[in-house]
Amino acid sequence: MRFAATALPGVFVIDMEPVADERGFFARTWCAREFARRGLNPRLVQCSLSFNRRAGTLRGLHYQVAPAAEAKLVRCTRGAIYDAAVDVRPDSPAFGRHVGTVLSAENRRLLYIPEGVAHGFQTLTDATEVFYQMSEFHAPETARGLRWDDPAFAIAWPPAERIISVRDRGYPDFSLAEVRP
Repeated sequence: MRFAATALPGVFVIDMEPVADERGFFARTWCAREFARRGLNPRLVQCSLSFNRRAGTLRGLHYQVAPAAEAKLVRCTRGAIYDAAVDVRPDSPAFGRHVGTVLSAENRRLLYIPEGVAHGFQTLTDATEVFYQMSEFHAPETARGLRWDDPAFAIAWPPAERIISVRDRGYPDFSLAEVRP
């Protein structure tokens, strides 16, 4: 696996290194030792799949706070998504900044999102599936969210007729000053 650092500390785009022959290829998508060697959380306790019927479906931006803050490893296994991560760690030098990348079944990339970084995606194709691996169990009492179009982050989502849940549309404006120490 090849790990490419992003502008957010601890957020990595990961490319598989397939070993091919006449049958196809084999590639690792997870190795606890490789993650731990880079200082990334190697704990995995839960996996989830998100199926999205239509292009333009936007989910997020979600994260969990302590005591159930979670790291995520995200891969698009069918279709394509624009995946975004927003740093909401008050002590981070990248606090308030975001990165985005396209994950697709075709490019087979993964995105590692550490604790304290919010995550969301918008589907680029119909019938998209997104596979998540998480370091903590889902804990509704620690779940938090940021509004997808919050001016504090100015994420340039791809143009689309968006499908967004009431919950994800309803998050209030985020105040960077309120959470800065």
